[in-house]
Amino acid sequence: MAKGLRSSVKKANKAKLRSRVFRPVEDARTERLSAKLLELSSKPQPEVEKETKVDDEPKAQISQPEQADPEVAVNIEDEVMDIDDSEVAAGSTSAPGSKCTGRVQKRGRGKANSSMVFPVYKKGKRVGAPILTFATGFFPYKPFLPGIAKFDDPSYQVPEDTPFDKVIFMVVDALRSDFVYSQESAFTFTQSLIRSGAAMPFTAHATSPTITMPRVKAMTTGSIPSFLDVILNFAESDTTSTLANQDTWLAQLKAQPEGKLVMYGDDTWLKLFPGTFSRSDGTSSFFVSDFTEVDNNVTRHVAAELRQTDWNGMVLHYLGLDHIGHKSGPRSPHMAPKQAEMDGIVRQIFQAIESEIHLQSTLLVLGGDHGMNDAGNHGGSAAGETSPALVFISPKLRMISQASECPSPPPENDFQYYHVVEQSDIAPTLAGLLGFPVPLNNLGVCIPEFLSFFEKRDDKIRILLHNARQILEIVKATFPGATFDDQTYPGDCAQSNSDVEVLPCQWRNITRMLEQGGSENTDTILDAILEFSRNAQRIMSGTASNYNVSRLHLGVGTAALAAIVAAALSAPFLLSAKQMGTLFTALVLAHGAMMFGSSYVEEEQHFWYWAASAWFAWLYFKANGSAASKKTVPGFIVAALLLMLRIMRRWNQTGQKHAGATDIARTFLPIHTYILWVLVVATYLDLARRLSRRGLPHASRQISAACSISLCLAAFGFKVAFTDADAPELVLGFRCFFLRPMEVASLQTQARTVFLGIGLFLAFAILAEIYSRPVVASLDMTGAPNPAPSSAPPCSVNKHSAFSRLPWALHDLLTLFLATQSRITNIPLFLLFECQLQILGALNLVPGDIALTSIILQFASFFALGGSNAISSIDLSNAYNGIGGYNVAAVGILTFVTPDRATQHPGKASDAPDHLYGRKPAVCHACVHGVEDTLVHLDSVLSKVPV
Repeated sequence: MAKGLRSSVKKANKAKLRSRVFRPVEDARTERLSAKLLELSSKPQPEVEKETKVDDEPKAQISQPEQADPEVAVNIEDEVMDIDDSEVAAGSTSAPGSKCTGRVQKRGRGKANSSMVFPVYKKGKRVGAPILTFATGFFPYKPFLPGIAKFDDPSYQVPEDTPFDKVIFMVVDALRSDFVYSQESAFTFTQSLIRSGAAMPFTAHATSPTITMPRVKAMTTGSIPSFLDVILNFAESDTTSTLANQDTWLAQLKAQPEGKLVMYGDDTWLKLFPGTFSRSDGTSSFFVSDFTEVDNNVTRHVAAELRQTDWNGMVLHYLGLDHIGHKSGPRSPHMAPKQAEMDGIVRQIFQAIESEIHLQSTLLVLGGDHGMNDAGNHGGSAAGETSPALVFISPKLRMISQASECPSPPPENDFQYYHVVEQSDIAPTLAGLLGFPVPLNNLGVCIPEFLSFFEKRDDKIRILLHNARQILEIVKATFPGATFDDQTYPGDCAQSNSDVEVLPCQWRNITRMLEQGGSENTDTILDAILEFSRNAQRIMSGTASNYNVSRLHLGVGTAALAAIVAAALSAPFLLSAKQMGTLFTALVLAHGAMMFGSSYVEEEQHFWYWAASAWFAWLYFKANGSAASKKTVPGFIVAALLLMLRIMRRWNQTGQKHAGATDIARTFLPIHTYILWVLVVATYLDLARRLSRRGLPHASRQISAACSISLCLAAFGFKVAFTDADAPELVLGFRCFFLRPMEVASLQTQARTVFLGIGLFLAFAILAEIYSRPVVASLDMTGAPNPAPSSAPPCSVNKHSAFSRLPWALHDLLTLFLATQSRITNIPLFLLFECQLQILGALNLVPGDIALTSIILQFASFFALGGSNAISSIDLSNAYNGIGGYNVAAVGILTFVTPDRATQHPGKASDAPDHLYGRKPAVCHACVHGVEDTLVHLDSVLSKVPV
């Protein structure tokens, strides 16, 4: 009570002092300044040149013509600089030798001022021009033929007896080839069909990017999607990626007499094909903790649809196996039961095909849109990601196929079981088996094993020739200069100068064989057509990476020129920094050289971990070897830093080679949940302690503690409730302690409460610093203020000292926000970062050391939190915190500021499920550690900036 009374009296006294003493002085100063300015404006001004370069020297600022009076310029300079020659604050004392005169003067440094003038970008110039130029050349032109394919050629006749009239297309998301064909597979019924000949197995090669939307496009159109589809894959509001107006085998099936399509599963199909399906039920794809309900919502429709007779195409897309991979990897104990569940669906459909009369000519296609790597993620080009299984199943296949050994021994090439085909080959194969035209933009080749269904020689040739002519039209659109009707091409196509010249030669040979009629052997003609189609497929697939090299070179050259200019401008500063400049230059050159190797890019984390180790050792030897150092730094300081760095390295295994290796976050903590929650609670307790001490700098200790504890409790409660929805296995045994207080509010409300609390804290801290302006010279490493020496003159207090507490408040609030946006298994890393920060404070770092430490540790922390250079490590699970629906701006910002990367779902774009956010799901490359270090040492840097 007494303390509160004293505080009120102090505040009242300060208010009186400001109103009675300082305000009259300020008003008098303002009046004198106004009078001086009016007097100056009334005098004749010297003429100046229109374009005058601004320099630090006063004489260079004013150009004096010959007719101007030189005394005028001198008076102007004196009057500009001598604004307040008579004002001295009452009661102020100056230390001996002090230059505090009450005048606004330039600070003398004993050396000439820099004459460097930085150029100002004129309107129209942009710093990102090299990147934009490079991007325009990186995304190549891909020809597109509009419309729907038809049998326009009167010479083409559909085979009289096509083997199938219906298709069931069953996609099991992330169905890697070994999940079906290996000895560890639980697809026992499917393997029995392969052994009996009722199923034909393949490995379908999926080109990068291996995420759902581009792969669905490839399977339905037969084309090769580009990397632009990666962006569209995440954009919930995107409508440009629709295939409703493009030719696909779905459009061809629907165009058949009485054609009708149904779809159940991943709602990506509904986004790509709006209005295509007569009956549908889309399931959300982002809630990766759901292993069962997301598939049960599909399976519950299967039995009823198998009894219906009004459809000729059914699409089923199961997500559970992919979710298991994202959550716990391909070796998860949940993987075998999920495979057995999917195998049961295959059994149910196959038995219906055998027993139902209206399904006897139905083809079941089982496949994956992509695979997964050893960490359970996908999106890149690793062997496991590009090798999904593909199985054609029907009792009719026993007539043409031979029994295959299954399970199969491990192949020589990783995951490439049986015959490898392209995923785009599905579209022309279905066209041939069901008797409809090949989609216009198809680049796939009909799988020749199915030609045995057709007994007539002409039917086999027609099917392949129709496929070849369709590809030929795309080749002509891509290479308009090639003449396919020229009669001068040699019979030996090996004499052609380029791959593009080979295609006209091969097409001419095919035309010659067909003109000769029956003189050529059927197999010879089929082989020639297949060779042409595959060569065209290979060349056209290459056009997907046929970049505009001139623009790429221009972009790289412009960027190199900008780098050279930046290096030239930075050279004086780097040379003046001596050792620090040398170390920074070596770091930049080493990292830049490493980027020229793809394997180094994939494993970049090792560079930064080793750089951090070497840097810590350098700081230790520098501190102990400096002659100016008054005391030595103990060896356990650097030992503790190296130990913490080792823990960071093992927290999340990232990169490509060791993505699935054991680590702390995904292997140790899920088993030892008690240790996890002890560390999480300790992190939030430390945050509450720090916020109560320095989060509200000018509030009373009781109010600051109450607000800080409340905010940290709200943030902790939200993360517990979120974890229970996202990874319930981590909360087992703790629900009764943690979840009961949070059961009332929804996750959306809890997240918004936390964000609102952080915003209010931040606003109060900024406003309090602005209006109170305490006289503080600096902060020590604990955040406690160091008062200015009593002997210092009043004007020696730096103008930035009023904000000296703000960096610590920003630091703590940023840490709390980033912890809220992190996975629960990564939250203890923030406690580790804080320990590193306190230990680094014992090394008495100078601003140059601080800058390089921040650079190194921000990259090291990025990889420690699970980041990598692969698209498969993008994590969107926390990008929907506090958002009720898809909002491109909000989701984009939260994605950017989320420190987590790996182990979550990168593959699709959807809303969060209703029970998670009220509506149905992480990329911040400005990493945590660098931001923290920069904010912590901001005061020491600002204190060296002259007034």
